[in-house]
Amino acid sequence: MKILQLCSKPPYPSVDGGTMAMHSITQGLLDQGCEVWVLSVETDKHPVKELPEDYKERTHFQSVYIDLSVRPINAGVALLCGESYNVQRFESKAFAAKLASLLKRERFDVVHIESLFLAPYVPLIRKHSNAKVVLRAHNVEHQIWNRQARQMPLGMKRWYFKKLALALRMYELEHINDFDSVICITQADADYFKANGCKRRPVVLPFGIASNKQPTAAAVEPASLYHLGSMDWLPNIESLDWFLDKVWPLLHKELPQVKLYLAGRKMPDLLLNLKEEGIIVVGEVEDAQSFIATKQINIVPLRSGSGIRVKIIEAMAAGKAVVSTTIGAQGIDFKEGTNILIADTPEAFVEKIRYCVENPEAAQGIGHNAQALAQDRYDSKKLAQKLVDYYNRLCEKDETEA
Repeated sequence: MKILQLCSKPPYPSVDGGTMAMHSITQGLLDQGCEVWVLSVETDKHPVKELPEDYKERTHFQSVYIDLSVRPINAGVALLCGESYNVQRFESKAFAAKLASLLKRERFDVVHIESLFLAPYVPLIRKHSNAKVVLRAHNVEHQIWNRQARQMPLGMKRWYFKKLALALRMYELEHINDFDSVICITQADADYFKANGCKRRPVVLPFGIASNKQPTAAAVEPASLYHLGSMDWLPNIESLDWFLDKVWPLLHKELPQVKLYLAGRKMPDLLLNLKEEGIIVVGEVEDAQSFIATKQINIVPLRSGSGIRVKIIEAMAAGKAVVSTTIGAQGIDFKEGTNILIADTPEAFVEKIRYCVENPEAAQGIGHNAQALAQDRYDSKKLAQKLVDYYNRLCEKDETEA
């Protein structure tokens, strides 16, 4: 099977949850014997770094730069016309030309699109290819913007975010049937699309992680928390701001021995210059697995978002106890108190973290259960086989409505 994977940002090297999810698909398809071609958007926020020759050769990797800078006039016109500026920013003549040239030259069985933001290119794909066109929906995109708006104080920014969310929702619903199939990372997202007009039954395929990769062996620092995430993603910024403002003062007062490690790319200067007792700002880490191995508890105070949190699956696979909000853990087949701890208020976060710190064996047991869940439900090899089997059926005959 020959598959063209269109990516809204370079999937390799994997620098955040989105790129990890994309690269997991690339690697899984390659491991299943598929011929994979990757065509990616490159931006100032996500530039193409020097890639290994082996990766470029196996994926036929190509990229096109798109300037995603916000232009107030264009944003204003889109707002007045009720169009999604989030999507418009990804429309590029250069990307369209590269895609058309590739489709004319090569015959693909499936064009696998990794983001709704690349949906404007579907008519071009239809024009030059008979391939099945599939959207892999990492999130229900408008829900992220809507939840962010609800977290903001009343004002113009909140109003504008709500308008962006509305326009994006209308775009999602208008174009969800442009695809031959929609693959969702969570059942909740699949249910949403089905309930809102998706004519074909969405397929659920969660993020996968290699089950044969053993967690890094290292001494775990007692009473250590960590937050790992790209700090150029607004939901991560707002969640960490909330934790530091609402949770940390209570936690530090009750458990002064606890240390919080903040790691991730694009760490803002405000955090890099933070001088707070008990907080260590690490910034970007070269080896995430080694960093995670030395910490006891993963905190995920996410307050907006959709899809599935790849970083939670990563922590679970490493055998770590995770304390997350309900939103952060959505899409994961968890059992509260068994393989994860859920906290939605500052007081609940303090309570769950205290439990882990004062009961390290119980916390370790939660981590072991989480690891078993990751190996059972989120094994990348099993998920890749499921995807290839589905693509074979899709290419043989049209899927019928549910």
